[in-house]
Amino acid sequence: MDLDQRIAQFENMAQADPDNEMAHFSLGSAYAQAGRHDDAAAAFQRCITANPDMSKAYQLGAASLIQVDRRGDALSMLRTGYEVATVKGDLMPKRAMAELFEAIGEAPPEVTDAPEETIPEGSFICQQSGRPGTQMEDPPFKGAIGEWIREHISRETWNDWIGQGTKVINELRLDLSREEDSATYDRYMYEYLGLTDELLEKLGR
Repeated sequence: MDLDQRIAQFENMAQADPDNEMAHFSLGSAYAQAGRHDDAAAAFQRCITANPDMSKAYQLGAASLIQVDRRGDALSMLRTGYEVATVKGDLMPKRAMAELFEAIGEAPPEVTDAPEETIPEGSFICQQSGRPGTQMEDPPFKGAIGEWIREHISRETWNDWIGQGTKVINELRLDLSREEDSATYDRYMYEYLGLTDELLEKLGR
């Protein structure tokens, strides 16, 4: 499925279920990949409206706003997103947003009720969230991608995806015995877990 087809599919899903934050998130990511950064920022904002705790959406939305020189809007999104990420303990989005602040010559806000960032030595850190979690004992499926997920994604994040994946199957009426539907499901999974096209190529998708 090419990028235009993916965008059309994500648009249809977002329109069919405006409260589905993952549909808006995937649409924003696809728009950004296509260089449509104004559209991407709007999609990430709809994702945030549906789920104000999705710190990664603030990060990516602000990055798109910076791309189109909407500095004031980017700052507003960054300030809220940085606070959300700090309070939730989403370390990777928080660090990425700190870098965006630096890129536009601003300092991140002080978050007074932030929990201490203490990570016990030897903890497994989920690459998608940046939080300590439980490493899966076995890959969720065979192959290099399944092994990468076991090595980098916590069981907690994987379980969150299973819930989102069920929504994808139901709302798009996917039949996973069909190759095209299975590829659609996989695309949503890759978006959710942060597997970029470059990484998938390295893993031999």
